[in-house]
Amino acid sequence: MATLKKKILKPFQEFARLSAAGGILLFGATVAALVWANSPLSESYAAAWHTNVSFTIGSIGLSKQLHVWINDGLMAIFFFVVGLEIKREMVEGELRTPKRATLPIAAALGGMVVPAGIFAIFNAGSAGSRGWGIPMATDIAFALGVLTLLGSRAPAGLKIFLTALAIIDDLGAVLVIAIFYTSQLNLNALAIAGLLLGLLMALNKSGFRNSGVYAFVGFWLWLAVLNSGVHATIAGVLLAMTIPTDPDPDDDIPEGTLFRMEHAIHPWVTFLILPIFALSNAGVALNAEMLGKVTEPVSLGVILGLVLGKPIGILLFAWFAVKAEMAALPTAVNWKHVLGAGMLGGIGFTMSLFINELAFGQSILNAEAKLAILIASSVAGVAGAAFLRLQPAPKPTGQP
Repeated sequence: MATLKKKILKPFQEFARLSAAGGILLFGATVAALVWANSPLSESYAAAWHTNVSFTIGSIGLSKQLHVWINDGLMAIFFFVVGLEIKREMVEGELRTPKRATLPIAAALGGMVVPAGIFAIFNAGSAGSRGWGIPMATDIAFALGVLTLLGSRAPAGLKIFLTALAIIDDLGAVLVIAIFYTSQLNLNALAIAGLLLGLLMALNKSGFRNSGVYAFVGFWLWLAVLNSGVHATIAGVLLAMTIPTDPDPDDDIPEGTLFRMEHAIHPWVTFLILPIFALSNAGVALNAEMLGKVTEPVSLGVILGLVLGKPIGILLFAWFAVKAEMAALPTAVNWKHVLGAGMLGGIGFTMSLFINELAFGQSILNAEAKLAILIASSVAGVAGAAFLRLQPAPKPTGQP
């Protein structure tokens, strides 16, 4: 039993450690982006990310701006890791049984529906209405980073709950992107993507375990999805769902392909890809004109959606699930802890910035929403940390 428990907790502990460190690095990259975008070199900030970069493989060539390569290419790897995390949680984590999964699923659902509703109230019928998905997101790296800094003030069960909630939140964001932020479809490219996905599923079914082959086919899947009209990052999640979880019986390594790939790629995503994304996306001019837009409908929808909608939705839906006896609170976790976790859920950052790019492109609404995301994420992080810091530390096991 102890060995099984250790096996189940090991991926979470590694994930939490990396996410906490990554949150600190993300913060540094965000500050660097803001300083750069508001310095005498501000013109070079926009120019750098709009530089054309070309890649050619044989007769196939792609030429896109650096900003697009980051958001459509590097972020596909981030979404691949998100997919691996979702699948791992479904196989051996908090989502492996309906009873264990009900609480974080209910909380995540509330944390998506209520913020989106608040945003819609402020922006119904306007040009900003397309941004309703922005306040639905939770940045798992920042949220876990803040929670980890609280040390013993945060029960272990609360950290696991917030992790599962954020992972489900990511799944919700993926579905929103795939369904609502998809451009006109290229059916030929979509058919090719379907064939490649079928090949990957067949490899899984046949017991094939070579991660290099999955990566090779996954690259062509990404290329097909990139040209299909569906956002290219969805290819990362689709690829992740086909990665085998069980170990190869002919291999001396006890971990499955999924664990090995996640373990190998996660540090690159945490310490390189996400900081690059933050550096290229978080820069916004903090002039009087832009600061004056914080009272505009898009800004209010984002700020109130993340700062108020997230904790209200998470707390209410979790409370309903427990009162309906569909779920139970984790050990040593009370409703104040759930409220605090809900506040930290308002740290939208990475996913919010990403959906903002899809919703508003390079329009003025993009900059307006970006500033609102930074303000809301900062307020949510500070408020959540302060609230949880005021709660008594959980008593050690066995202590009266």
